[in-house]
Amino acid sequence: MYNFKDDSRFAGMQPFKEKVWLSSPTMHGEEWKYMQEAYDTNWMSTVGANINKIEEMMAEKTGVKYGVALSSGTAALHLAVKLAAEHIYHTSTGICTPSGMGSGGALFGKRVFCSDMTFDATVNPIVYEGGEPVFIDSEYDTWNMDPEALENAFQIHPDVKLVVFVHLYGVPGKMKELTEICKRHGAFMVEDAAESLGASYKGIQTGSFGDFNGVSFNGNKIITGSSGGMLLTDRLEDADQCRKWSTQSREEAPWYQHEQIGYNYRMSNVIAGVIRGQLPYLEEHIRQKKNIYERYKEGFADLPVSVNPFDKNNSEPNYWLTAMMIDQEAMAPQIRGEREALWKTSPGKSSPTEILEALAYFQAEGRPVWKPMHMQPVYRNHEFVTASGVCRAKTDENVGTDIFSRGLCLPSDYKMTKEQQDKIIDIIHRCFR
Repeated sequence: MYNFKDDSRFAGMQPFKEKVWLSSPTMHGEEWKYMQEAYDTNWMSTVGANINKIEEMMAEKTGVKYGVALSSGTAALHLAVKLAAEHIYHTSTGICTPSGMGSGGALFGKRVFCSDMTFDATVNPIVYEGGEPVFIDSEYDTWNMDPEALENAFQIHPDVKLVVFVHLYGVPGKMKELTEICKRHGAFMVEDAAESLGASYKGIQTGSFGDFNGVSFNGNKIITGSSGGMLLTDRLEDADQCRKWSTQSREEAPWYQHEQIGYNYRMSNVIAGVIRGQLPYLEEHIRQKKNIYERYKEGFADLPVSVNPFDKNNSEPNYWLTAMMIDQEAMAPQIRGEREALWKTSPGKSSPTEILEALAYFQAEGRPVWKPMHMQPVYRNHEFVTASGVCRAKTDENVGTDIFSRGLCLPSDYKMTKEQQDKIIDIIHRCFR
């Protein structure tokens, strides 16, 4: 790592005494009350009052009819994709799908359009169910799936019947355009709202736009249970099927009877207790995250950078993570390999790698923005569609690669003080000297 100690730009600056995190959990005390209740009543497994209550609370918050508490956001997305696959198969054949009986998935060999700039947990469930992801480029207005690229993808592959979409860093995508495109082409949408709980588009909560939706309660999310996730849907039959799958597909019989392939995906009543204690603080967490976002935006006003954008006329993010992107003309030299990066200092310029290494040296946690899926070794042979067409060489100009090259996520922790954030802003200013 570069020796920032001997760099005159950082003269006199000392590391933080305690690490400033990207996004860590904030507990309030109510969590322990409900965990203790689970302990005292001996409901420690995958049934109990906490699970029932958070399913009700989440359905009410997001405006859907049913919630199913699961072990992770990934489990929620997997079962959402599986439910969509069941409906696609039934629609196309008029008969019950065999996917629940271990046929390899009703998506077997079928293309699925998916957000390109995301964590791989958005994409992997498509593969779990035998599908073939086709990645859709981002747009600069929200960093989310580009409706123009999605429409172009349908022109190339009009037979596709499923779109998996994610709201990046708590910023809602262009949902009016995206949902209209899906409807026009008769496609289901799985909405990955793992990062966007509490965000809204035209006054409607994310997690309610898709036919099947998933949220996450992972340790770094805006509401956490240390782990956990939830599937959200308006169809009772789908909620019941999801519950069945999540408990190893046990049938109503005196013995363990299994007629479908199932999963160990149900949430623990103890974890649900943590989430139950957290949920009343969602709006407070959003206010805290918004303050962090706005302080960064003000602090960077004189730098050649911008913070992650959103549609002010239609959207209200949950501000889960503040990210920034360096202006093209202010990019210092940077080269990234598969696992390592090289960079050079340049007066008046900087790079994400330099800034991230500077933050790490001074004991603050940043992170590169999500590396687009079409650039990942495991998926790089899959199709990637931009607004201008199919991008096969992967070196053609596209939005996601550009954002990844110039963007980074900033420390956005609730417990970060104003003084700590001011120092982080100062470190970033010094990187541009």
